[in-house]
Amino acid sequence: MSTRAITVLTHGRPEETSGALRELAAMAAAAGAVLTLDADESAKHPLGGDVAGLVFDTPAALDAELCVALGGDGTILRALRAYARTSVPVFAVNFGEVGFLSTVEPDRMREGFERALAGTLDVLSLPAIEVEGPAGSHVALNDLSLHRKVGGRVAELAYAIAGEEIGSVRCDGLVVATPAGSTGYNLANGGPVMAWGVAGMAVSFIAPHSLSARALVVAPDDVLMLHNSSRETLAVSVDGRPVGEIAPAEVVRACFAHDVATLGQMDGSSFYRRLREKFGRLSR
Repeated sequence: MSTRAITVLTHGRPEETSGALRELAAMAAAAGAVLTLDADESAKHPLGGDVAGLVFDTPAALDAELCVALGGDGTILRALRAYARTSVPVFAVNFGEVGFLSTVEPDRMREGFERALAGTLDVLSLPAIEVEGPAGSHVALNDLSLHRKVGGRVAELAYAIAGEEIGSVRCDGLVVATPAGSTGYNLANGGPVMAWGVAGMAVSFIAPHSLSARALVVAPDDVLMLHNSSRETLAVSVDGRPVGEIAPAEVVRACFAHDVATLGQMDGSSFYRRLREKFGRLSR
């Protein structure tokens, strides 16, 4: 019988996660599984010698039964992207600030991982935004943003939905968010919070130079077209990562996609409880 493989991704501060990695490795070994680290993760965690339950310098396997993410939302998004459109769920332990996407906080890590090893975690399917444009094809699990470059002029962005032109807004940029991403950049813009399970894309503007610019939610079957009506090239980011540019008169196409990634969840981890607990922490 082959050994059960569980891949691991961690954030950029290994001193914060190496202890958790050893603890999870011991639990995995006791359950007849191993945690596999690719070359980058192995370089981050030079634990030395043979560590039970850990295998180093192993390419991420798409046939792994689970992916463990130790970090904040950036690390969790990286794990979700790595296993997008597969059946591999992501079990995420929050070692970041907010960790809105996390499965558990560190104090419940053992309990959650026991559930993960036993295959009794709840799973939540997350949608995404399929992006097509001059910067290529991308999948945004949180958000797509078009924004002016540092020192650049105010952007002008026109947008059309389902073939109908809606308007043009002078602004610093525009954000298109999934329900999972609606509590990030979109929320900071005053955009609508969308509960997980809602289908659609939230569109909000970054520092609009208009009193009439309003955020809106695009229906899941409607195609959103974003036109750069500016005189200057704008930057394009997906999930907070720069992916390219859009020149004047060029267009970016955004479509809603169902069930792209899978997140492991504990019992009772509702969106509304998560919203209260995560954002309530920031106000203390």
